Amino acid sequence: MKRILALALALVLALGLLAACGGQKSDQQPAEATQKVDATITSQTGGAEHENVTINFPTASASGALYAVGAAITNLWDTQIDYVSASSQESAGGIQNLTLVSEGEAQVSIAISSNCWECLNGQNSFEGYAYDDLKVIAGLYFNPNQVVAAGNSGITDLASVKGKHFAVASAGSSVYGECQNHFTAAGLTFPDDINCEYIDFSAAADMLQNGTIDGAWIMSGAPASAVTQALTAGCRLVDIPEDIIAALQADYPWYAPFTIPAGTYPGQDEDVQTSAIKMVMFCRGDLDEETVYQLTRTFWEHIDELGEAQSNLAGLTPEEAVKDIADLPLHPGAQRYYQEIGVLS
Repeated sequence: MKRILALALALVLALGLLAACGGQKSDQQPAEATQKVDATITSQTGGAEHENVTINFPTASASGALYAVGAAITNLWDTQIDYVSASSQESAGGIQNLTLVSEGEAQVSIAISSNCWECLNGQNSFEGYAYDDLKVIAGLYFNPNQVVAAGNSGITDLASVKGKHFAVASAGSSVYGECQNHFTAAGLTFPDDINCEYIDFSAAADMLQNGTIDGAWIMSGAPASAVTQALTAGCRLVDIPEDIIAALQADYPWYAPFTIPAGTYPGQDEDVQTSAIKMVMFCRGDLDEETVYQLTRTFWEHIDELGEAQSNLAGLTPEEAVKDIADLPLHPGAQRYYQEIGVLS
């Protein structure tokens, strides 16, 4: 009997030691695990971890500057915000981006402020399909219109595009809308006065390089790879003069004059005057406030790194991010960040 009791006591002591060792192990987390916990971005209300959020971010064609910009931003969010899984995808550009976000197939994207305004208010391409819950995260850089002409095309201004074989992007796209506005302001009947080619930037650059079209309209941050390709092949940029820009501003107040500095592209020895519209990073209004706050905060806290990776993002400031955005509404999460840093009262 004593032997049985002794064995039982030994077993109890052994179990107690095992439990004690287990408790000590759980209290002393490895440094790596501690860093992971510290890196986790948590909700500002109660400190609870946020549920996982997926961000789909459509951009533009792979040859445009916006494609690389979107990739840089989503990579930042994906690596810096623990509960966010973000990725960018190629798209047909601004109007498709707005459609994808309004239909819930994407959560965040970028488009020119004019297209965002039209989507919010159900105008032009969005007539009957208004998305009144569109919200802004940040105004970004100005997106210049870049009119490229083949060296032997005879195109010297917008009016001389009449009768030429000219790439105007896909019908209904934001670039197509830019062609319509500008050529109309220059006195042409669009598209009837032009032999239009409905192709993307990459195909337009190839055709310019091969000499099979006379010109192309490219709206993208400068430098754009499609424009670089075309100018390397002997093409040139065409000025959009102040009188055309003034005529546009009378009807479309989001337009601004813009200068593409000499040396931006191969063989570009002089400044080129053109028009531009500010690019806007927007999102669905039902994306929760905390997530948009973190997206906004992370974007601006790493803007120097983003600018080094993508020249279109270089020099951006939060102060300018809330200007020239066509009176589009900020998302409450973005507004909270701008108020926190003193940009908004």
